[in-house]
Amino acid sequence: MKKKSNILPRLVVFSTLFPNPGQPNAGVFIRERMFRVGKNVPLIVVSPIAWFPGQSLIRRFKPHFRPEAPLQEIQDGVMVYHPRFFSIPVFFKWLDGYFLAISTYRLMKRLKQEFNFNIIDSHFAYPDGFAATLLAKWFSVPITITLRGTEIRHSKSRTIRPFLVKALNSASKIFSVSNSLKKHVVNLGIEKNKITVVGNGVDTEKFYPLEQQIMREKLGLNKTEKVLITVGGLVERKGFHRVLEIMPQLIKKSPELKYLIVGGPSAEGDWTEKLQRMVKELKLQNYVQFLGTMPPAQLKEVLSASDVFILSTRNEGWANVILEAMACGIPVVATDVGGNAEVINNEDIGSIVPFGDKQQLKESIEISLKKDWNKDNIVDYAQDNSWDNRVKTLLSEFKNLTI
Repeated sequence: MKKKSNILPRLVVFSTLFPNPGQPNAGVFIRERMFRVGKNVPLIVVSPIAWFPGQSLIRRFKPHFRPEAPLQEIQDGVMVYHPRFFSIPVFFKWLDGYFLAISTYRLMKRLKQEFNFNIIDSHFAYPDGFAATLLAKWFSVPITITLRGTEIRHSKSRTIRPFLVKALNSASKIFSVSNSLKKHVVNLGIEKNKITVVGNGVDTEKFYPLEQQIMREKLGLNKTEKVLITVGGLVERKGFHRVLEIMPQLIKKSPELKYLIVGGPSAEGDWTEKLQRMVKELKLQNYVQFLGTMPPAQLKEVLSASDVFILSTRNEGWANVILEAMACGIPVVATDVGGNAEVINNEDIGSIVPFGDKQQLKESIEISLKKDWNKDNIVDYAQDNSWDNRVKTLLSEFKNLTI
């Protein structure tokens, strides 16, 4: 029987997706999760930024391409480093894992001497997880990888899949934000016993219901309007366009319908112009509002003013925003992809529809707009999914790695 070690886990959180001044909403779900862990054990963050000579010229045509970030900063008392790593846009993505490891080696060597980390905690299996397994080998420390959804797409790539599988096989421990993701990588041949499902939680101190009518007055919405809302990066995957496509049919039954779009460009791309053009082509200018990105304090106001949250996404690991919407008392209609069905697991809090089924999506939204929801039950469900239990599990697993 192993003796319990008194060695405290000292973590380096390793992820290319993490909030910074250039992308304040990137990877917020990682910060929410790991900063709570950081209240119990020492941690620092290494969030490398992709770099390529001349990429500033690309920004002249694409202003949101790879925004600048400081080399280091302090967020909520936690040191966050943003070293640059060589990454060729579009081409040779299968090399990103190697470039990421090599480019961060010097910083990690310094942090090993100064901070003496004993675990590397990476997020997304590729390229982050793959690079982290190389670094963990070079510094003789265990490594964890959290599966967050991109693994499904990367496993379909002939060039990336071998690196993805190698990273997962090399990991000391794997966390998955949903059972569906766990099953996916088990089917890739990964040992299921080293995978623990730890879903994301919701911060009920930031997200809670506010008086709907007061919030509507603040937004210039009236009492009789039916309000739909989607929050996320303005990219193809999130499915704003799939909701816009059925808006003309929804308006026929609900003439006072409004659709609030909250979000902006993300690392995946920027569909802002495409979506705005679509609104004009469908003559939806009086029914759709683009509200841009919002901090939690403002977002809970808009969620509280709404009737139904829609997430017609093509792929998802575990969408935090679903629980954030529920914490504000509104039901959710989402596509049956990723972990969505694990979050929306009963008809008292929302509904799940097949991806790509426009008719079912339309009907589910219409039913949700008419249904008399018990908002207290929805809020209670969200509160049962707060971060506390998730963090306990993570801390236990990290401590096991120091034994």
